[in-house]
Amino acid sequence: MTTRVIIVDDQAMVRAGFAALLAAQSDIDVVGEAPDGAQGVELSRRTRPDVVLMDVRMPEMDGLEAARRLLAPRPGVTHRPRVLMLTTFDVDDYVYEALRAGASGFLLKDAPSADLIAAVRVVASGDALLAPSVTRRLIADFARQRPAARRKPALRLKALTERETEVLTLVARGRSNTEIAEILILAEQTVKTHVSRVLTKLGLRDRAQAVVLAYESGLVAPGE
Repeated sequence: MTTRVIIVDDQAMVRAGFAALLAAQSDIDVVGEAPDGAQGVELSRRTRPDVVLMDVRMPEMDGLEAARRLLAPRPGVTHRPRVLMLTTFDVDDYVYEALRAGASGFLLKDAPSADLIAAVRVVASGDALLAPSVTRRLIADFARQRPAARRKPALRLKALTERETEVLTLVARGRSNTEIAEILILAEQTVKTHVSRVLTKLGLRDRAQAVVLAYESGLVAPGE
């Protein structure tokens, strides 16, 4: 199946470079480009892509606000694409907030070409771009810097079974399904089922949101 992608970035050369790279893949179709968040939201509404590559800093409307509008749309709008944030390390605060809003992960703009292609495929498949645990470290840093935001384990976590809580804890620590299966001595398919149940019970979209909740609720503490 072909993955439909739009690219939202205020630098024309960046858009052109990413578009050429992705369009060369047989399973990826670049269906549009936009120079700012506002136009990106409108383009997404019109083209209904599977994945939106979203720059963080842009004029008119930044990537954070655009991500919020795409992932928590107004009543009547049913399309919600996966959003992959494009960033550099100096805008971590924006990325953290984007993850809270429901973005599926982030990618450094100077990442190798193979990483960009892989990232689009990972996000399109419904997973979150957490490897190589950069997102986890980012969230941990902000949980450490904002102790007032951390609370006792949220009441919503009580809906989880003991095993599901163990799985969520390991997800938040950046473990893959394969690693979790080895640690808990379970079949990998069983781990996938537990992860799916955790997301459903907690009303979360993907692993990125699960990691955010685990840190913010106090289930996992920075540095553990």
